[in-house]
Order: sequence, then C-alpha cells, then structure tokens
Amino acid sequence: RDNEWWSNFYSDKEKAVPFFKNIPDENLVSYFDLELLKQGRALDIGCGNGRNSLYLAHKGFEVYGIDFSKTSIEWGKQLAKEQSIEVNFLCQSIFDFKCEPESFDFIYDSGCFHHIKPHRRNQYLNAVLKLLKPDGYFSMNCFNLNGGANISDYDVYRDYSMHGGLGFSEYKLKTILKPHFNILEFREMKEIENDNVFGKSFMWTTLLKKK
Repeated sequence: RDNEWWSNFYSDKEKAVPFFKNIPDENLVSYFDLELLKQGRALDIGCGNGRNSLYLAHKGFEVYGIDFSKTSIEWGKQLAKEQSIEVNFLCQSIFDFKCEPESFDFIYDSGCFHHIKPHRRNQYLNAVLKLLKPDGYFSMNCFNLNGGANISDYDVYRDYSMHGGLGFSEYKLKTILKPHFNILEFREMKEIENDNVFGKSFMWTTLLKKK
C-alpha cells in the first residue's frame, strides 16, 4: 500500500513539491566543496527522482539509487538518459537491497528515515552499517520538529499512521544515532531559495561515520 501511495505521489511531475526539482541538497554539495568525498561507490536510499544520485554520478561516483516507488525510479532513469549519465536505479527498499557487505564509500538518505516505522529503525541502521565501508561516510537528512509530525512513537501505532513523516528533536535523533555512529556534523539544513541547490530549514542534516 505504501508503494502505491508513493507511486501516485510521484506521478505528477509538475506538482509544486520542493524536492521535485532536479537539484542536489546543499549539504551534499558542501561535502565536495570541503573535499570530504572522493570518487567511489555511493548508495542513495529513497532516491526519489534521483536528483542527488545524478549529482553524485556527475562527481564521478558509481551510484546505486533505490526507491520502492516504481514511478520515481522511472523518472530517475529518464533524467539520467537525458543527461547521458549512468546511475543504477533499482525499485527496492533498503530492507530488500542485496549487496556485498562493506560495498559503499558513501551512503545517503535525504528524506527516507522519517518515513521508517519506529520498530524498523534499528533494522534500517544495521542495514546501513553492514553496507558501509569502515572508513565510509553516511549522511542523513530528516524532518526536525518544524517539518514533521511532533508525536511519540506510541502515537504512530495508536493512530495507525506516520502522519506524513515524523519530526525529530535534536535529542531524540542523536539518541538514535549515537550507539551506531560518530556524529561529525549535525545541524539544520540551510534555507536556500535558488535553482542551484535544495535547502529547507525544517530538515536536520547529519554527517556520520560508523563506530
């Protein structure tokens, strides 16, 4: 049912949705400006239309973009073809994605984690840890309390709803991440109003290395 909802969501490409624009996240661009990321293999979880996957590919990465919306994956493939760039777009969730352990230098999640049900968070993080190389980076962007639903994990199951995506306080998100990762950066995304990069201050952005 979730797959169908997301496929319908992505079916109208002209919708006024900020992340429908084919531009990369401001934090992702900053990693290259700071020369934190070199060429290697990258995984983009919940890649949507592939805007960040395409940016990584243009920067020389071998990229796998996964999303369980068939519509968004087809959109990404179309954009890659138009830009004459190669990205391995796959209609899969992180829970179904199969790859050799420690295969990725960089794993990226821009807007997937806040849609993960609470009881699956550890499964999600363990999947990331398994796929990430020992010296690799994981970056995750998710709703803060200004962007997502300010409800408890209990409320998710009481209401049978994720309420469009969960908002996290700084304390709650750090509590979830700290057992698994060293936190190199944790901040609000910069609010940016231009057609070059995407940035919304209702999102947390994080840069992490596994312990």
